[in-house]
Amino acid sequence: MRLDALKQQLRRRLHESESAALDTELLLCRVLGKPRSFLLTWPEFEPDEAQLVALEALVQRRLNGEPMAHILGEKEFWSLSLEVSAATLIPRPDTETLVEAALSRLPERPATLVDLGTGTGAIALALKSERPQDKVWAVEFNSQAAALARRNSARLGLPIEVKQGSWFAPLTGLRFDMIVSNPPYIDVADPHLHAGDVRFEPASALVAGQQGMADLITLIIQAPDFLQQGGWLLLEHGWQQGTAVRQSFVERGYKQVESLRDLGGQERVTLGRWPGEELC
Repeated sequence: MRLDALKQQLRRRLHESESAALDTELLLCRVLGKPRSFLLTWPEFEPDEAQLVALEALVQRRLNGEPMAHILGEKEFWSLSLEVSAATLIPRPDTETLVEAALSRLPERPATLVDLGTGTGAIALALKSERPQDKVWAVEFNSQAAALARRNSARLGLPIEVKQGSWFAPLTGLRFDMIVSNPPYIDVADPHLHAGDVRFEPASALVAGQQGMADLITLIIQAPDFLQQGGWLLLEHGWQQGTAVRQSFVERGYKQVESLRDLGGQERVTLGRWPGEELC
């Protein structure tokens, strides 16, 4: 079958995907070992039998709902190509809101910062790519995810210090100019846990107690023990949690508390500054 006809067939088969056309092209490129431009310039190309067998295996995985990031083993975030696996969350574009907010609040001088619950290392590596002079730490509870973050760090040539442990446990005695995190924040009863890509992602990276607020509150309460005076805490959270998260920041004593909206216009990141002398 010619490549142009095969593309049309695959788009029809993958029609339930919101990105059927893109999925088709990415799967073809993976099997053929060619760039996307090849699909346009060689419509008459005919894949061989082995390539068609390999393609069908990938298509069946997608038809079963498996995320493209898991099928391809990689996902782009902040223009970085990250290795991904079932041990971590798949980096989302909305999380770039957190990266942008962090970059705009870091001091001009070299700073120290930590990403808690780093997963693939996406946030930490994005910040390191923009701030090579900074000392960037990353903490991850899951050993497989921590190893994945280290591989991404090495492969991208972006040195970060990855520690395995729960939240602040591996950071005793350290203080940071900034703490960032995209922690679990979904309520266990949320019906979205049974739909889409999240079905294939680890529940431990998604679900938190207290209607999704438990880990957010833990970080808000404990972060001041690890922040420099005037240091920032930035947290990603659910689109309906902004009010509750801001209240927790204020009650703990943070200043300059505000929530920022994501690409879809929803409150997604709340931040606050731990007071130094100039903020008291």
